[in-house]
Amino acid sequence: MCCDQTTSNSRERPVEKRLGVVSIIVERTIAPVGDVNVLLSQFGDEIIGRFGLPYARQGVSIITLVVDTSVERVSALTGKLGNLPGVQVRSLMSKTAALGADLAPPPDQ
Repeated sequence: MCCDQTTSNSRERPVEKRLGVVSIIVERTIAPVGDVNVLLSQFGDEIIGRFGLPYARQGVSIITLVVDTSVERVSALTGKLGNLPGVQVRSLMSKTAALGADLAPPPDQ
């Protein structure tokens, strides 16, 4: 069996962790860059890789994240980032949990 079926509420389904990528484009003259970094730090335990590329010609920074987390947590991160001015964000998650993957704790309510 690949996963621990324990949840905080016996009626809740366990939350599957999946691999995914998050792409972020930050307009440096508009976006609150400090707020972007604070949000990324809050989700730091779920980020397994981060690549940042400043692109001066376009006045943007491009950040790519590799994550190992639940769909709900990625949605929380991308929603918060997407609400910041000058930040565009998209995500892509694997269709199923990897064999042998752990379950994430249920999302905060």
